[in-house]
Amino acid sequence: MLIVYQELIRNMNRFVQQQQIDRQRIKLNLYRLAIRNIPLNYIILKDIQTTYRIKNMGDIDELFGAFEEEVTEQSVQVDLNAKRKLVESQENGNSEEQYEEISKKQKKDTDENIDEKIYPDTFVEEVDPNLDADEANDEKQKMYNVEHFEIKNDKGKIENCWHEVFYPEGYEFKPKPKRPAAKEYPFKLDHFQRKAVNCIECNESVLVAAHTSAGKTAVAEYAIAQSLRDKQKVIYTSPIKALSNQKYRELQKEFKDVGLVTGDVSINQTASCLVMTTEILRSMLYRGSEITREVAWVIFDEVHYMRDKERGVVWEETMILLNQNVRYVFLSATIPNAAEFAEWICRIKKQPCHVVYTDYRPVPLQHFIFPTGGEGIYLIVDHKGTFREDNFQKALSVMGDNIDLTNTDKKKRKKPTEGAELNKILKLISTKNLEPAIVFSFSKRDVESYAKAMNNMDLTTQDEKEKIDSVFQSAISQLAEEDQKLPQITQILPILKRGIGMHHGGLLPIVKEIIEILFQQGWLKILFSTETFSMGLNMPARTVVFTSVRKFDGEDFRWIQGGEYIQMSGRAGRRGKDDKGFTILMVDQKMEPEVAKGMLKGQADPLNSSFHLCYNMLINSMRLEDNDPEYIIRRSLHQFQNDKQLPQMKEKYNELVQKKESLSIQNESQIAEICKFREQIKIYEEKERRIVIQEKYVLPYLHIGRLIRVQYKNQDWGWGISINFHQKKVQQKKKKKSNEDEPEDIIIVDIMCHIKPRQNNEEPKPALITEEGELEVIPMNLSTITEISSIKLDLPSRLDTLENKLLIKETLKEIRKQFPEVPKIHPIKDMKILNDELIRVLDKKEKLKESMEKEMQKSEIPNLQQQIEQYEQKQKLHISILRLKEEIEKSQKMVLQDDLACMKRVMRRLGFISKDQIVQLPGKVACEVSACDEILATQLLLSNFFNEMSPNHIAALLSCLVHDENNSQENQQIQDQDLALYFEKVVEIAKGIYTVMQESKMQIEEKDYLGTLKPQLMEVVYKWCQGSSFADICKLTNCYEGSIIRCMRRLDELLKQMESACKVMGNEILGEKFKEASKNLKRGIIFAASLYV
Repeated sequence: MLIVYQELIRNMNRFVQQQQIDRQRIKLNLYRLAIRNIPLNYIILKDIQTTYRIKNMGDIDELFGAFEEEVTEQSVQVDLNAKRKLVESQENGNSEEQYEEISKKQKKDTDENIDEKIYPDTFVEEVDPNLDADEANDEKQKMYNVEHFEIKNDKGKIENCWHEVFYPEGYEFKPKPKRPAAKEYPFKLDHFQRKAVNCIECNESVLVAAHTSAGKTAVAEYAIAQSLRDKQKVIYTSPIKALSNQKYRELQKEFKDVGLVTGDVSINQTASCLVMTTEILRSMLYRGSEITREVAWVIFDEVHYMRDKERGVVWEETMILLNQNVRYVFLSATIPNAAEFAEWICRIKKQPCHVVYTDYRPVPLQHFIFPTGGEGIYLIVDHKGTFREDNFQKALSVMGDNIDLTNTDKKKRKKPTEGAELNKILKLISTKNLEPAIVFSFSKRDVESYAKAMNNMDLTTQDEKEKIDSVFQSAISQLAEEDQKLPQITQILPILKRGIGMHHGGLLPIVKEIIEILFQQGWLKILFSTETFSMGLNMPARTVVFTSVRKFDGEDFRWIQGGEYIQMSGRAGRRGKDDKGFTILMVDQKMEPEVAKGMLKGQADPLNSSFHLCYNMLINSMRLEDNDPEYIIRRSLHQFQNDKQLPQMKEKYNELVQKKESLSIQNESQIAEICKFREQIKIYEEKERRIVIQEKYVLPYLHIGRLIRVQYKNQDWGWGISINFHQKKVQQKKKKKSNEDEPEDIIIVDIMCHIKPRQNNEEPKPALITEEGELEVIPMNLSTITEISSIKLDLPSRLDTLENKLLIKETLKEIRKQFPEVPKIHPIKDMKILNDELIRVLDKKEKLKESMEKEMQKSEIPNLQQQIEQYEQKQKLHISILRLKEEIEKSQKMVLQDDLACMKRVMRRLGFISKDQIVQLPGKVACEVSACDEILATQLLLSNFFNEMSPNHIAALLSCLVHDENNSQENQQIQDQDLALYFEKVVEIAKGIYTVMQESKMQIEEKDYLGTLKPQLMEVVYKWCQGSSFADICKLTNCYEGSIIRCMRRLDELLKQMESACKVMGNEILGEKFKEASKNLKRGIIFAASLYV
C-alpha cells in the first residue's frame, strides 16, 4: 500500500463489518483527509478494493458521492474520475501503470486555521470517540502505515515529512485521554516536531530522522517533560562523554531534576532524568541496576552512531537488553532505511514504533567550489538543490589552466590550502560577512598549521577580545599554576583573541571546551576543525569550508562520500539567524561532474548493523537469567537485516532455476566438448596476459591514446583509451598474505572508459559504445588490463570538454565499424617479448585452437555460435544457482554462528565457562572488565602477574592495553628495563592466548592480535604516577596532549575495573594495589573537571 489513510480505512472497516454507510461520518472524515493535503487516487482505490474484497463498485460510488458534495463546497481538488478509471481497468484488463500519473499531483494548503485544527496545543491520539474498543483496535491492526505531507511553513518553504508506523501483530490499541501538553514551546513547532510529539503523548516509541540543526532536540525535551509530569524516570544517552556533559548542562537549566553519570563523574544519580553514555547504560543493564528497572523512557541521541564498527554494537546490546515496557525516542541524522530500523524495534520490543522523517532544512544551503588558482567561488548547487553544470565547468576551466588532466601524480601538485589560497577564502568570508565559519580539515596537524598561519587576520572587536580573555582566564583558573603555563594553553589565547579557534582530538579537554563556549557565544569567527566536530555537538555556523575534497580513510586517499559531506555541511546555517547557509569546497584537482553530484547531492549512509561478538558480551549474557548469547544475536539488527534479504534471495533462486530449465540446447554433449576447449584456451590466454602485463614489457605501450581492454570485478569494460600511468605505494598492512616489510609499488593506469549515465555517488558501470553513456577517466590497476590493441589514437590536448569527448566517442564508434575484431598487438612480433614461458604458452594455445576447430568441423552443428552462447549462459546460471543456494543456506542459520562456536571453544579451553556454559571464576572476573581485552586482562590477573609489581608499574603496564593510537614511535625501544621486561611477559601471555584462539579455529592473525598491545605511553604513565609534571611527560612522546589525557582516563577506568575483578577473586591485597595506582594517576590537568559540569 502506498499510503494508508487512517480515517478512510476506519470507515471501510465499518462498511465491511456493517454493510452500510454513514454518509455524515464519511463526509467529515474525508474532509479531514482533504485539509491534510492527502490525494485520493486510483492506486488507493485499487488497494482499498483489494484489501477489503469489495466487488460492487457502487459501494465506492457511495463513498465518493458523499465526499464530492463536501469538496465542492471547500474547493478541494480531488480526482473524482479515479473510480471510473478503476471500473474501466477491471473491464478492459488494463494495468495499473496506465493510471500511475494520476497519483502524482498533490494539493498544498497554507491555511493556518486548518493547521491549528489538525494540530491543537494538546497532543492526543486522533481516535474517533464514537468508536468502541474493537473498532479502535481495528484501526491499529495495520502493521505498516505511511503518511507523506508536503506543507508550506510560515516563510512559504515546502516541508517534506514522512510519518510511518509499525505495529506488532495483535497489538491492542488503547485510546489516551485528552490532557494538557507536558511542555509549552516559545515558538511554533515544525510539522515533523508536532508529529513526533504526538507519538510521545500516545506513549509510543518514535524515531526522528532530520538534518543537523533541524530541531530534533525539541522532541527529546518533550519526552523528558512528559516523564517528569507523569513521575517517571527517563534516561538520555549520547555517544561521547563531551556530548553528555554538554547535554547535562542544557537539560539541567531547563528541568533542574537532572543527573549525570559518566566514567569520570557522577552527579545527582537519583534524579528523574539521567544523562549518560550508551556504554554506561549497557553496564547498568548487565549489572541489574535498580535504575534500569525503573526507567520508562530512553532517549538515544545520535543513534546513527550504530554504524560505528567498534562501538555500534553497544547500541544494539542496550536496546535488546532494555525492559519491554520501556519506550524510546531515537534521534538521528537523515538515514535512508529509517523504516527498517523502526520495524526492527517493533519486532524485538513488541511495541509500536513510529518514524518521523524529514529532509527539510530550516536554513537552505548553497554549495560553492573554490578552484585552485582561482580568485572567486562558483555556485554549484543552489538553495533549491539544482546542480549548476555551467558553473561547474567554469570552475574546472579555471583549474584547468593550473593542473593538467593527465597529471595524476599528487607529489607534483601543490596543495591549494597552503598559505595564499586559504587566505583568499577567509578574506572573502570576512568581506561578505559570512562568519562564523567552520573550516574542516582531515588531519590534526593541518588544523593547527592553518590556524597558526592566520596571524595577519584580526576579526574581533576590543570588547570581544576582553570577553574572550575573561572566559579563558576564568576557565583555566581551576588549573594548577604550572599547568596554566603549558605551551598549548599559552599559545592558544592570542589566536582566540583574534577570533580564530581550532578543535581536534589532540587538544587538552579544557581547551576544547573553552573554544566550544566561545564559538557558541559568537566570539570566534573562524574555527578550524577535524570532522569530529560535526558529530553531535550543537555548534552551527553560517559557512562551512572544506580544505580538501579528498581524505585518507586509513588505507587510501578517496573522495569525501555523500554521507560524510551531509554530516559536515549540516553545520552551515543557523536557525533563526541566517536565511541561507553556505558551504565552500576547495578543489585542487579535476573531478567529474558525477563525482561532485554524488558528494554534494548524495544520499546519507544507511544505518547498517555493525554488530559483532566480544567476550564481555558473551560471558555477561550467560550470567543473565533470561538471556544468553543466542538471545542477543537473534534479536540483533544484524540478524534482522540478514533475515529480510532471505525472501528476495529465494525469489531470485527460483527465477534462476526457471531460467536455466527454459534453456533447451540441441547436441548439448557436443557443445559441452567444444566449450571445454574454449575454457582451456582461456586458461592459456590468462597465462599469456600475466606475462605480457609485466611492467617491463607493457609500460612502453601504455602512453596516451593506446586502446586497451579492461576487465574489472568480473565485468568486461570493453575497449578504453590509455591516458596515463603512475606508481602508487601500497603499505604492507593492506596486503593480506605478505611477509615483506617494504611497501609495494603498483601501477595505476588512467583509462578513459565509456560508462552508463550515473547519479550521485553511484559506482561507474561499463556501457557499450553504441549505448547511451559518457566518457570518464577512471584509474584502474594494471592487473585489470586483458588485451592491448595495435591502434593508438591522436587525442586532443583537453579531454574534459564536452566537444572533445563527443569527438573521441565518434572515433571509437568508427573503429568498431571498421574492425569487428579490434586488432591486437602481438606479444612476440610487435612487443618483441623474448620469454621462454610465453613461447610455450602461445604454442599450447594454438594447438588447442586447432583441436577445437577440428571438433567444430566434425560436429557440423547448425547455429553453432548461438548454441555455444546458450550453453555458456546455462553454465553461468548453474554456477549462480549453486552460489545463491549456498548463500541461502548460510542466511537461514543464525548470523555469527561460526564465530560464536569458536569463541565458546576459546572460553572453555581457558576455563572461563564449563561444558554446560556455566560461567566459572575466570569468566566472572572477565565480566568486570570492559575497557580492554578482557581475556588477556583476566589471564594476567589469574597468573599472579601483578603480585610483585608496584602500583606505578601496574598503571604503566596496563596503559599498553588501552592506548589505541598509532604514531611514529611504534618501534621505539622501552628505556625502563623493568617495564620492558614486564611488557615482554605480557606479549608472552598474549601469544599463549593466540595459540588457543588458533586451535579453536578463530580467523585472526597473530600480528594483528599482538598489534593491539601499544607500549608507547608506558614510560609517560610511569613518570606521571611518580609525580612528574604534565609539561615534562609531554616531552617524552610525540603524542598530542589530548591523546595522552584520553589514554590516562581510559586507564583509570580500567584500574577501577581491575579492582572490582580482584574483589571477585577474593584478593583484597591486589585490589589495594590497583586502587593505589588509580590514586597516583588521578591528579592535575588530566582529570580536571569539565566546564559544563
